[in-house]
Amino acid sequence: MRSIRTLFTGRQGRSARRTAPVTVVAAAGAALALTLTACGPGDDDAGGDPSPEASASQAGDGGSGLPGDIADRLREHGIDIDKWKNGGWQNWDKDKWLREAQDFVNPIIAGLWDPDRMRDADPPDKGVDDNDVSGDQGVTDPAPSPVTAAAVSTPYHRIAPYTGKLFFDAPEGHMVCSATIVKDPAHPGKSNLVWTAGHCVHAGASGGWYRNIAFVPSYNDNGKSAAALEHAPRNEIAPYGIWWGQWAQTSGQWIEQGGPTGGRGAPYDFAVIHVTPEKGSANKKSLEETVGAALPVNFNAPAVSGIKTLTAQGYPAAKPFDGQKLYQCSDKPGRLSLSASAPTMYRIGCTMTAGSSGGGWIGPGEDGKPALVSNTSIGPITNGWLAGPRFGKVAEGVYGAVSEKYADR
Repeated sequence: MRSIRTLFTGRQGRSARRTAPVTVVAAAGAALALTLTACGPGDDDAGGDPSPEASASQAGDGGSGLPGDIADRLREHGIDIDKWKNGGWQNWDKDKWLREAQDFVNPIIAGLWDPDRMRDADPPDKGVDDNDVSGDQGVTDPAPSPVTAAAVSTPYHRIAPYTGKLFFDAPEGHMVCSATIVKDPAHPGKSNLVWTAGHCVHAGASGGWYRNIAFVPSYNDNGKSAAALEHAPRNEIAPYGIWWGQWAQTSGQWIEQGGPTGGRGAPYDFAVIHVTPEKGSANKKSLEETVGAALPVNFNAPAVSGIKTLTAQGYPAAKPFDGQKLYQCSDKPGRLSLSASAPTMYRIGCTMTAGSSGGGWIGPGEDGKPALVSNTSIGPITNGWLAGPRFGKVAEGVYGAVSEKYADR
């Protein structure tokens, strides 16, 4: 979540860690003031184009070069391919910041995410004015009582092997969110799909695709303190390796509407990423095979009255947390409505803060077994609750498009 009126200020040290949750919300009288920082798919009845072309994007799949079509697109934008991986990606000039669905590029830069860089990554943080929310549909339930985030037992791979951290670079510095490994219907038992927030891969209406996007499953598997990790080897922080985004897709609504204030685009702020190991062909196993788990996604989860408990997981990084350990909150969900034209969202009591954005919400699948039913999207500056989208047709379209893209590979 983000803190009120605190804008991106670039890379910060531990002592300057942001003090609000993933997406922040404040109440002014009866109005809700929201800060966008997480993802939100649409309701079952939500409109929008779920087609692949709405938000598909491709990245290089090797450690040294880019596919010809990607290279050609970079040239069309005046980007020097040879310089890109030697630091040219740090050029965030408006004309160089690719934003369209088909323009995503993410060539692997081996060794970039070293232990220090991962440990010091900051959560996205954006401000919000008190009156930026247009009003709900009259269906918002009372705010839930805060639920204290509980530390997940270690090693994490035994309790939540599908959870990890997502790292990326933005104009403000290197950043971090949370993410979840999900099943791939095109490759049963061999998924390379990761679910996170749209704002963790794309800046929305005012920007473009983030860069150097990489996923680390079971980050800091043994739950060591930040001090203990200062001299930890890379394989201890990333026990199952580092997996780079090969193809990313978010909703067209997020690309067109997403913004830092007023909850714009929040109900569609989600993304699916197809990943590949940093070591390339040296690793023949899929991500699911490597970690031994992946969650199914339920796009037909019941309304709040039909769910007893939802469990949100993530790596909160804003105070009082430091981003190094995995936490979770479990609570019966209520409803949160941001505007009459937007789908309602799930809301639970939870004290997790920024960094948990994009983390998975686990609830009942259609078969009654655990499934991903939402992801952390927004929350209040008081860190008392979190809200996440109720997955629907748009989310299912994004998910299906990424799966289909790699169905024959």
